[in-house]
Amino acid sequence: MGENIRLSFRGILSHKLRSFLTMLGIIIGIASIIAIVSTIQGTNEQIKKNLIGSGVNTVDVQVSQGDWEYDFYEGNPMGVPQVSEDTLNSLRAIPHAESVSLYYKNQDYDGITHLTDSLSGGYLFGVREDYFSTAGLVISQGRGISTNDLRKFRKVCVLDAASEESLFPSGGAVGSTVEIHGEPFEVIGLVRDRISFEPAINSIEDYYMYSQDSAGRVYIPMTAWPLIYRYDQPENVLIRADNTEAMTEIGTSAAGILNANVTSSDVTYQAKDIFQQAKEIQELTQSTNTMLIWIAAISLLVGGIGVMNIMLVSVTERTSEIGLKKAIGAPKRTIMNQFLTEAVVLTATGGVLGVITGLALAELISRLTGAPVAINWGAVLLAVGFSMVIGIVFGILPSKKAADLDPIEALRHE
Repeated sequence: MGENIRLSFRGILSHKLRSFLTMLGIIIGIASIIAIVSTIQGTNEQIKKNLIGSGVNTVDVQVSQGDWEYDFYEGNPMGVPQVSEDTLNSLRAIPHAESVSLYYKNQDYDGITHLTDSLSGGYLFGVREDYFSTAGLVISQGRGISTNDLRKFRKVCVLDAASEESLFPSGGAVGSTVEIHGEPFEVIGLVRDRISFEPAINSIEDYYMYSQDSAGRVYIPMTAWPLIYRYDQPENVLIRADNTEAMTEIGTSAAGILNANVTSSDVTYQAKDIFQQAKEIQELTQSTNTMLIWIAAISLLVGGIGVMNIMLVSVTERTSEIGLKKAIGAPKRTIMNQFLTEAVVLTATGGVLGVITGLALAELISRLTGAPVAINWGAVLLAVGFSMVIGIVFGILPSKKAADLDPIEALRHE
């Protein structure tokens, strides 16, 4: 075997240009597949990072109308009761649910102000004392909303970084007062995500997908909510899972528990499962790019045909050599193994060069387009192995032709 490999490399090096042109189809095919797979892998990881970027496995179960979050500016929906204590206990009993918190949420366009500054398009949340820990938020300054704030109906609020920047561009938010629909609320704290995270915005589609994450948020006690909106609206539910994979199942179970008490025909609770969103986008990306992989694989077929063609030429050129070997007693298997090894070495070399080209191409794509790239080493090994299989498959016919030559006729060949 070692001697066959040595002879194979000597044959490749003695016809460098011909060997390179023969390997070109293999190189292009392998390089294309490596580049595409690496880009797909990187894109999927970026999608998952963007959607589950905070590192907190939370599932939002929201009051929804059709596929959209219900707009409470239209009034309270009929047939959607508030969450009872029994229902809340059932939610807490869902497997893999670490913590559960109820909250109100409305988007506010011009009702939150401080002096001449306002928070336009931000979100107002009515929360319980356990909301921040469930959502993966930490108090960076001041304090959070406490049980006493809820019990005593205190008009206090907590700001996130975006709302602080809009309402207090010069700082000094904690201890100051903001007006929420004409009601004064004291700012008692500032909140931030437990893990610093910013989604990668590479296109206008990314902007619209993640823009809501950057909108300012103001948090007030749930018990102060009726002071602003004059009614108790149905609560949304935030559930923290103990692992990412359990999020979809938790969301489905929670929506089922909540909808058991809903009598409305068009308003229901729906789980906003970011893990499921990530999977769906990944599947869409995967199915789109699978076609590209099959197209790239065609060049491997073309490369294999090229290998078979050049090996047939090599058999013709070395007919006298084959006849001499057979005349001195070389069996068919030895002749066949020699040419089969040469075909495998040729395609394996092309595979290695294709991998190197593919990695360089993936890096180039990343630099030119900003698309993330993650190298899938399993795909790299598979590509090299597949190129060797091509050598075996397309090398069998030339090898068999060489092994079947008549030694006398071969020796007479000019």
